[in-house]
Amino acid sequence: MAGNYRAGTAAGAMIACFGAIALTGCASNDATAVKAPAAAGDSTAGGGSQTGQPDVNGDGKVVIGVLSPGDINDGGYYQSFVDTAEKFATSQGWTLIKRGSVNTSDALNAARALCQQKVDMIALGASELRDAIPASEEPVCGNTAWYVPSSDNIPQTPKIMLSVDDANQSLLAAGYAAGLLLEERGDKKAGFITGPEVDFTQSAVRAYRAGIRLVVPDATVVTTFTGDLNDSAKAKEAMQAQISQGVKVVYPYLGGATNAATELANSAGVYTLTPGTDQCASTKPKFDVSVMFSPGDYFASALESFAEGKLQMGVKKVWQLGVDPYPTVKLCGDKPEIKKKLDAFMADVGAKKFDPAAEVKRLGS
Repeated sequence: MAGNYRAGTAAGAMIACFGAIALTGCASNDATAVKAPAAAGDSTAGGGSQTGQPDVNGDGKVVIGVLSPGDINDGGYYQSFVDTAEKFATSQGWTLIKRGSVNTSDALNAARALCQQKVDMIALGASELRDAIPASEEPVCGNTAWYVPSSDNIPQTPKIMLSVDDANQSLLAAGYAAGLLLEERGDKKAGFITGPEVDFTQSAVRAYRAGIRLVVPDATVVTTFTGDLNDSAKAKEAMQAQISQGVKVVYPYLGGATNAATELANSAGVYTLTPGTDQCASTKPKFDVSVMFSPGDYFASALESFAEGKLQMGVKKVWQLGVDPYPTVKLCGDKPEIKKKLDAFMADVGAKKFDPAAEVKRLGS
């Protein structure tokens, strides 16, 4: 997961489920158009680039179409992506057409239907809808930009932009932040609580462990797989067990069970990290580190580039820690020395002064 947003995977679903709200099943086939008010002094005709962004089809208005495989009112993963689009569209005076609970078998027809409504961009909420991509080559979608969260099974084509991040970077940085907090306390025991013991959770704990050991070489990381990302009772049981073992910082790498586990950690004075979003302003529960890799954050940055006429098709955008706005890790609270060290670490990752994957392999076992 982390590293993190693996769009369309269980990892991506878990990440975006951050908070107390579980990822829900598809409940309805929502199709909603939202017309944002025109911003004062804003001109949406033409983008000043060779591609004509953001008014790609040149009809004097900008329309963004979002297709999601899940319920866009779920309060979690799927809604976060749509909310990002809606917020940005409103700020630009654009129109947003959003459709949720799109069946994978209907993805191609749903994309064609959006193009018939003369959208300037189609954004897929997750890579499960990759069967929509062939529409990008059809005449009906000839004047449309495409934003596609990537996974390894999606080939690059000239008409789409793929969006992906590195699986190791965010979790290594999360571990580094946890290591700095351990070092500050003079402790050597950290914790990691997650759901099922599968590839993405195993990879996450290895990267987290490696990041901690970059700071505290002989640190111990107590790991608990509860089997369920959203079961609060199991998460609290795991947290209590880890507290009893003397952990001083825990990563609740969970979905709907995140808040329940974190509140228990708060009561014991144990440091915690967020699985995906900025929650430094939250007071109940309270987090000490925000690890940010939300799919909505990446999409927001892409929309900014689109508004500036700079979003490139036919390329894979790999979001880089220490280079791009996201992914990133943010220290909550006033600890200037730790913040300085954490920021320097992320800058080194961005400057490619070392290989995160190699460090995970070296220290993550």
